[in-house]
Amino acid sequence: MAYLFGGHVVARALAREGVSHLFTLCGGHIQAIYDGCLDHGIRVVDFRHEQAAAHAAEGWARATGQVGVAAVTAGPGVTDAVTAVANARRAQVPMVLIGGQGPIGFKEMGSLQEMDHVELMRSITKWSTTVPETRRLAEYVSMAFRKAATGVPGPVFLEIPLDVLVGGMDEDQVEWPHGNTRTAAVPGGDPQEVEMAAWMLRHAERPVLLVGSQLWWSRYKEGLGELVRATGAPVYTNGMARGALAPDHPQFYRLSRAHALKRADVAVVFGTPLDFRIGYGRPPRLPAETRLIQVDLDPEELGRNRGVDVGIAGDSGLAMRQLAAALGGERDDSGIRAWREELRGIEEARLSAMRAQMDSDAVPVNPLRFAKEVASVVGPDTVVVGDGGDIVATYANVAPVFRMGSWMDPGPLGTLGVGPSYAMASKLADPSRPVMVVYGDGSFGLNGMEFEAAARQGIPIVGVVGNDASWQQIRRGQVSMYGEDRAVATALRHTRYDLMVEALGGHGEYVERPEEIRPALERAFASGVPALVNVKIGASDFRKDSISV
Repeated sequence: MAYLFGGHVVARALAREGVSHLFTLCGGHIQAIYDGCLDHGIRVVDFRHEQAAAHAAEGWARATGQVGVAAVTAGPGVTDAVTAVANARRAQVPMVLIGGQGPIGFKEMGSLQEMDHVELMRSITKWSTTVPETRRLAEYVSMAFRKAATGVPGPVFLEIPLDVLVGGMDEDQVEWPHGNTRTAAVPGGDPQEVEMAAWMLRHAERPVLLVGSQLWWSRYKEGLGELVRATGAPVYTNGMARGALAPDHPQFYRLSRAHALKRADVAVVFGTPLDFRIGYGRPPRLPAETRLIQVDLDPEELGRNRGVDVGIAGDSGLAMRQLAAALGGERDDSGIRAWREELRGIEEARLSAMRAQMDSDAVPVNPLRFAKEVASVVGPDTVVVGDGGDIVATYANVAPVFRMGSWMDPGPLGTLGVGPSYAMASKLADPSRPVMVVYGDGSFGLNGMEFEAAARQGIPIVGVVGNDASWQQIRRGQVSMYGEDRAVATALRHTRYDLMVEALGGHGEYVERPEEIRPALERAFASGVPALVNVKIGASDFRKDSISV
């Protein structure tokens, strides 16, 4: 019988869960895990900051639909990862963060980097705990994956003290999990609630379907297509559900959501909270007389911020299939054709109003022209990561998303700096797909050093910066409220971030004219190394009425 050290037990347990990549920044408390990974075919991918490593675990989950894993050392290693864990919690992304800790035998004696990680992490995870002994390492890894992936997805934190990790024992003394330790089953909607919702949709004249990120985690994604045919309703997507309908689908809409929600007689919200993005579901964004059907994996979300007419606790895709079945197949949509034409007219009018700026030859480059040129290089297989504020919101109004998993943004916590981590994880998950980060110049500065990690480890991602020398999303409102002379802490410089990427081992280009953007991006993708195109952009009034809180 083999004698195993704790690090090898952890690696074998991770491999059993299907883990192929471990994201990390090195530390003495966790290095025993790396040694085990070498023996179990797990690639160790290292970053220059623990926040970026943890974001990569989150990005892996977003790219693959599977649990992502990061390992960080004790003390500041764990605290550096807090932001990524909090972001995963708010966005409902399944990930496991393994944190080091001083030896149990030295607990509360002041060992190097000792602190109470478990309590720190408790409020931003689904589960936060310490592995008590080497014998139970595999068992705890299995529990961590079950808790991260089952029900509403989310992050978990697993602390492993140093003596537990470097301790050893005979293989037969380890508590190895047996059989299938978590179910793939998902909850469906209560039949009575489903029938009530179907009745409302059957009689709706102006229905709207709003589909959120929980559909991405569903094993019944095809349910959306079935419901679309059964209702004939216009569909809006957000978060990780973007791309669930093709951009040219006759029932897909993007630029008229606010108008649609104000005019809808029945609104169905799938797998996304009634938060700030839709005005908390309250008037004037969603009028009081609008009938609301809400579907969510978490029963406690139903009715939060606004009462519901029908609340369905369940998986979005499965609930869609149930609703489609209750509606009885494809609907004659002639009764709501005028409603869809009204919304299409709104979309065309808004696009027409944007057209002059999208076609502008102004220098510095107009932000909408920047967005149009960047979107022109995006194909059906391209993964785009939005890492910024104002420029990313501008881009999202222009660019198509061809399929789910092709668009990533941080989600409702609004965390900047996710770009290189999400991109590197996406490229590792599927090297055949081009991966691009659309950056604001402010957000690039948060984790720009990760281009060194990408270059050193041969991960060819491409970034494009809309460089307006400011934190524009904040600065615009600041200037409006306080005046230009009192706008502090929001101005930057037109810094040559492209030269920084070149110095880190990548390809960089600086662009000042709109017609130069696409050729520069094509060269960046063709370079075969991590690349950055740094575009000097000007101001625009396109988002002048947007708010930043």
